Amino acid sequence: MHQAMALTISFNLLPRVLVCGRSRKYFEFLKPKRLYARGSRYFPTDQPPDNSESENKLHNNESNGQNPSHVECASKIIRESPKELLENAASFKEGLPANVPKDRMEDIWNSDPYPKNTNWKQSQAKHSIRPARDPRDTSIILFPGQGTQFVGMGKELLQYPLVKQMFDLASSVLGYNLLSLCLDGPKETLNKTVFCQPAILVSSLACVEKLKATNPEAINSCIATAGFSVGEITALVFAKALTFENAVRLVKLRAEAMQFASDMTKSGMLTVFFGPNSKVNTACADARRHCEVLGLENIECKVANYLYPECKVIAGNIEALNFIEKNAARYEFRRLKRLPVSGAFHTNLMEPAANVLSKALKKIPIQQPIIAVHSNIDGKRYRNSDHIVRFLPQQVVKPVCWEQTMHILYERNPDQHYPLTFECGPGSSLKSILRMVNAKAAHKCTLVSG
Repeated sequence: MHQAMALTISFNLLPRVLVCGRSRKYFEFLKPKRLYARGSRYFPTDQPPDNSESENKLHNNESNGQNPSHVECASKIIRESPKELLENAASFKEGLPANVPKDRMEDIWNSDPYPKNTNWKQSQAKHSIRPARDPRDTSIILFPGQGTQFVGMGKELLQYPLVKQMFDLASSVLGYNLLSLCLDGPKETLNKTVFCQPAILVSSLACVEKLKATNPEAINSCIATAGFSVGEITALVFAKALTFENAVRLVKLRAEAMQFASDMTKSGMLTVFFGPNSKVNTACADARRHCEVLGLENIECKVANYLYPECKVIAGNIEALNFIEKNAARYEFRRLKRLPVSGAFHTNLMEPAANVLSKALKKIPIQQPIIAVHSNIDGKRYRNSDHIVRFLPQQVVKPVCWEQTMHILYERNPDQHYPLTFECGPGSSLKSILRMVNAKAAHKCTLVSG
């Protein structure tokens, strides 16, 4: 029906375009197109197709001194809705409606720092699963990573089925009482990489048991999952690609290997809050040159976590981070915060850990995920078990593209609904980040912790 309408509009407007212009470029506006929302190929929409590219060309022509009347006529066609085009097809109205800004465009990102005039080929939503049903009847489950742990986590979860057994099984694999560490600390021990990563894994999966007991439909309707850093392994367990016991072994090995790599080079991580004039990449490059002058080996300084539009985490040598902190004003950073970690995670300094993880994954059975699991490397979902074996080890040496992952999962047209989201695990960091990336999606996010 939409295609027929677009075709009718094209024929009705043809005489007007012939009068307005002498070039064939205006006929691009008249080609019938499939009126599908750019946020999803599965949801038809009544909104007109995106003509922003052609509109940009017209504005360029105007600035080059070409006849403005051509631009006015073509711009009028762009800005009228299909209903208005049908009603006005037999007459020519001068000017534009007063309530329509000249530079109006659709904003498929729901986030100001990103381009607005994108199309389906540019849309990141094509990398996510969008079932042909109301998004409000689906759910997405997110799992946090290192840094969210706290003494006492898991205490309120022991009342739910299997939780105590999960902690007991994990303790037998790890060789120490994980539940006691989570409940009683001490904090200094729990915060160490080798202890906090297994603790977050088991606590997050215990939160899934709570969600099963309190809202089973959230589990049954889940279409996708993602986890931040070590949380990605939690997501793979939830998607049944890994067994719980093998995941605990893998995380134990991962944490020990990352701690070993951290001990080889003094390094750390720094959260950077910045504005539109800040120079993050320049700061990293200057910091690396500073380390070269100092004669350091294994030099690294780069973005390790993409959190939201005005916040990233930089990781590298301690000397590089010190340089950035001392010269923050030069790069116009708003605020800096050193993270309480002992290594430059998700950088090339973690290469020894990646090698260990790669060998371990080849010895662990990996199954096809039963739902979409999105990778930290590029935000795209794992295609199969072989894809997991190849790409999961790279996660520790490549940046966590969490901001990009959120766009892939939640990018939608303004008139489309959002799925329910559940953050399963200690803290509320992922919901806070989601609020900065997509406030509408965050409004549908529920915390499941204990």
